[in-house]
Amino acid sequence: MLIIHSWWGLTSSFVALADRLAEAGHLAGCVDLFQGGLAATEEEARALRTAKREEPMYRTLQRAITRLGQHPGATRVDPAVVGFSMGGHWAVWLAQHPPPEVSGTVLYYSARAGSFAETSSPILAHFAEVDSYVSTAARRRMERAIAARGLAYRAHDYPGTAHWFAELDNPAYDRAASETALARTVAFLDDLQRP
Repeated sequence: MLIIHSWWGLTSSFVALADRLAEAGHLAGCVDLFQGGLAATEEEARALRTAKREEPMYRTLQRAITRLGQHPGATRVDPAVVGFSMGGHWAVWLAQHPPPEVSGTVLYYSARAGSFAETSSPILAHFAEVDSYVSTAARRRMERAIAARGLAYRAHDYPGTAHWFAELDNPAYDRAASETALARTVAFLDDLQRP
């Protein structure tokens, strides 16, 4: 699967997650949308997100999915995507805009509406209890659109957590919630591998 980082950049949290998923038997790749840039403040994160780049982010992501699907260790050509916050928005966008196809979508504290008419993959979502970045209205819009398409969807809410609760290097990190979310993510990915 392809891991898409939050707006802090490709921090050690996401590399560690790729290692954990590999230990669980999954081929995991990370994409760096900020070309090595890392943010320590929200202002720096906004600057990285809006900086001019040689290639649009969606093209970088499409190329990364195709490359991961062609990896010698890949068991399928349509990897799953696992996105965090900003990366979750992109994960939904990728599911909504094939090709390339994705086999499943995992969202961490993210909601994005729009049309799911071209989407066929199941979706798993992890939400924080207190989240000023994901409104209830945005989540409901996304869930209505998913339901209208008839997609397999499961959402989990994590009491006592805030946005970025699954990122090791963030002050909002919650070990217990992060481990539970990871176990649920691995089970979801395992199910995608079954014939």
